[in-house]
Amino acid sequence: MVLYALQSVLYGADTSGLSCLTSNAASSGSDAAAAGGSMMTLLLPLLMVVALLIVMIIPQRRRDKKVKDMLSSLKQGDRVRTIGGIYGTISSIKDDVIVLSVGPDKVKLVFARGAISQVEDAGVENTMNEEVKD
Repeated sequence: MVLYALQSVLYGADTSGLSCLTSNAASSGSDAAAAGGSMMTLLLPLLMVVALLIVMIIPQRRRDKKVKDMLSSLKQGDRVRTIGGIYGTISSIKDDVIVLSVGPDKVKLVFARGAISQVEDAGVENTMNEEVKD
């Protein structure tokens, strides 16, 4: 009953619901049913927000776990792509620093471990037979 009265004050409904505080026991049964219905109107949006958060958070955690596993399993000789789109082969790994051999000249580039986007199956840098001309 108190919840119904509070909702009517907050949502600007008529204040006839406040009479339930001073009414007799016979009329409080119908007010209790109305309070149960208004409880569902509050509970439904709350449940929808919780469901939305679950739908958004669980897949993100799965993706984060995949990326973390991929970064921890990097080894020398893996062909990778960086977040900047550079393809190369891992020459060496030391803690959080990865050295990539890039292009036909095997130029060495140094990256942080987190800069690796994915491990590639085929080596793109080995397919470059022609030089880029201006």
